[in-house]
Amino acid sequence: MQLVYAFDAYCGWSHGFTPTLREVAARHPELPVEVVSGGLFTGPRAVPIRQFGYVQGANAQIADLTGAEFGEAYDRLIADGSFVMDSEAAARGVAALRRAAPERAAELAGALQEAFYVDGLSLSDPATYRKVAAAAGLDADAVVAAFESPDSLDEAADDFHRAAELGVTGFPTLLAVDGDRVAVLARGRATADDIDVRLSQGALS
Repeated sequence: MQLVYAFDAYCGWSHGFTPTLREVAARHPELPVEVVSGGLFTGPRAVPIRQFGYVQGANAQIADLTGAEFGEAYDRLIADGSFVMDSEAAARGVAALRRAAPERAAELAGALQEAFYVDGLSLSDPATYRKVAAAAGLDADAVVAAFESPDSLDEAADDFHRAAELGVTGFPTLLAVDGDRVAVLARGRATADDIDVRLSQGALS
């Protein structure tokens, strides 16, 4: 059995779920964690953030319910409403980081969300991946090259397909997967204790 974490790096609720995912991974080192990007803001939804009028209110709710931090640099980045959240670019970055250290994918996904939501860095900018990779002790040049490679587009598309194939309709979603069997452990918000209860009840039994 493994865990599959379907998230979007530009999803505030996924940012709020990061501590839960970190705790679950720490409690269950025997369960590999596959990280899959969901593609929340792609195609016609990759538009200036001002078109999502609910963002600030939603972030306040996320912070209140999960303790997630939304930094001043992030507030400045989105202040004029022109910033575009491009989930395809973010998924390419997730794929590049995952390729560099697949066993640390969950950790790196959280670091990437912190780069955006706390440090106010664009996930379309290669410099962001250089910074995240360097901070994680990875080969930053290799990560940037992977992000800029045409192959990363295919990997992003594969992630979107994988999430859809697993029946994911919202982010974040944490699944237990064993062969063809799939069980939902969490959608949106949950604690590590909630997930432990579901695992102990035999999520896939």
